[in-house]
Amino acid sequence: MLIGYARTSTLDQEAGLEAQVRDLKALGCERVYQEQVSSVAVRPQLAEALSYARAGDTLVVTKLDRLARSVIDLGTIIAELERKGVALRIENLGVNTSKPTGKFMLNVLAGVAQFEREMMLERQREGIAKAKAEGAYKGRKPTARAKSDEIQALAAQGLSMAKIATQLGIGVGSVHRALKAAKQPTTQA
Repeated sequence: MLIGYARTSTLDQEAGLEAQVRDLKALGCERVYQEQVSSVAVRPQLAEALSYARAGDTLVVTKLDRLARSVIDLGTIIAELERKGVALRIENLGVNTSKPTGKFMLNVLAGVAQFEREMMLERQREGIAKAKAEGAYKGRKPTARAKSDEIQALAAQGLSMAKIATQLGIGVGSVHRALKAAKQPTTQA
């Protein structure tokens, strides 16, 4: 049986997730597990797909980075698949671990992918440091502070911090900090 797995990192990538699901179904996947979560977070749908897979099945992904972000993570997933007798197929690379050549290619490509990601992150850090030195980098705008009035109003209505966070699309910690800051007396100079 072909089992598909589709993942995007954010809710903003809805079209990308739909495209992956469509492609996996077109490839003949009878079951497709999908989620919108970072590859470094807990991925319950991936865990469910791995749990469902049986000897002789093949887990199919459209791209390697949809499955794993590091060689270590990929190694863990591959070990689990091998233990269960399940192959891995990465469509855009033409890799199929049911054959020895596919296993070899996967290991090489995973190393290259991790190297590429680490280089990208290094360039990003260097760019941010340069921008900060030039006074051009301010970081992202604090979204929760901008919603302080809304947080206060919802809290006054009796909503819990969790419900406020969900309604405003911010973290519970941000709600807590905003409410705590609102209780602090301001000093006049």
